[in-house]
Amino acid sequence: MANKDLRYFMREEAKVEQIVTVPGPESIKDENGEVIQLEIKQLHNDTIAKINEMYESKTPLKDKKGNFIVQNGNVVYKVERDRNKAARHLMVEALVYPDLKDKKLMEYFGCVDITEMPLKVFPTNKEYGHVSKQVLKVLGLTEEDDEAKETKDAKN
Repeated sequence: MANKDLRYFMREEAKVEQIVTVPGPESIKDENGEVIQLEIKQLHNDTIAKINEMYESKTPLKDKKGNFIVQNGNVVYKVERDRNKAARHLMVEALVYPDLKDKKLMEYFGCVDITEMPLKVFPTNKEYGHVSKQVLKVLGLTEEDDEAKETKDAKN
């Protein structure tokens, strides 16, 4: 077996979130008629987990008599997640350009909640869907892998 040196895991790229440039929606072009380029930060797993936890609420379950439901010595909780809002927050945190947390941009769209910004800046389903797919792809959260895509393309 290879040398078990922990230095192999002490990589700078594991500490820094890389920024990737991808094409934006076809409907948003610069003054030269070129499609704008989005800059997306590859958020680390701990950042993604923290954002998802922000949109999760736990409520202890009670039976008809109002007693807490206990299973194996633990109180049972009903967990509710606002996946849509969490996904929009991830989009805001991942997008470096455009910076959806920019004060002027938020004022322009009349937003105080950053999770509203993706819906305002990318108002059509086509634009929002494109940006959302690009962000999820950069974050490695897409479900469709390359093999499935190749199979799908071969059918068309």
